[in-house]
Amino acid sequence: MNVLTENFSTYGEGFLGTVELTVYASLLALVLGFLMASCRVAPVGSFRAIGTAWVTLLRNTPLTLLFFAVLLGLPRFGLVLPFKVFAVLALGCYTSAFICEALRSGINTVPKGQGEAARSLGMNFGQTLSNVVLPQAFRSVIAPVGSNLIALAKNSAIAGAFSVTELLGTYKTLNELGYSIIWTFVWIAIGYLIITLAISAIFNILEKRWGVAR
Repeated sequence: MNVLTENFSTYGEGFLGTVELTVYASLLALVLGFLMASCRVAPVGSFRAIGTAWVTLLRNTPLTLLFFAVLLGLPRFGLVLPFKVFAVLALGCYTSAFICEALRSGINTVPKGQGEAARSLGMNFGQTLSNVVLPQAFRSVIAPVGSNLIALAKNSAIAGAFSVTELLGTYKTLNELGYSIIWTFVWIAIGYLIITLAISAIFNILEKRWGVAR
């Protein structure tokens, strides 16, 4: 216990850093995922091409490489931001591709007749998607979206290699101070477990309330 009690502030700072990364990147991933899913099912070919390109590029790019591209590449184009913001961009954009596909799979479960009926009533694509299709699709994608956000929380550990304060990075400080590396990682693992269980609990509540009955 002395590893935790004597370094509680260090663990706390890293824990809060991981929570911040997870929350902000999750919000970005959900927004971008929704936009890209809308593009993927849009009746306009150019929009579908944009959504397909986004998903194909990000799903097939290693997250570490994406971190390098964002944190080291964007400043070369004059975009200089705090490293934490760059980390949120990398995590959010990467996860949005998986959120997009989860949403698209949910949209595909909605019978085509629903959309056709909405259009026969004079609704445009945006109205049909937001008022008819997505409310039904949402019920079937709660679990996969939650799984993707749990993966995002664990992927945030990569940010520590780029000078971003997060939970896994605390091991460097404690290792230099001579603390047991085993117990250092035990408490780090417990910290990640708390975060992922919290996300899981939230989505379990959502699924029990709005999920599709099996």
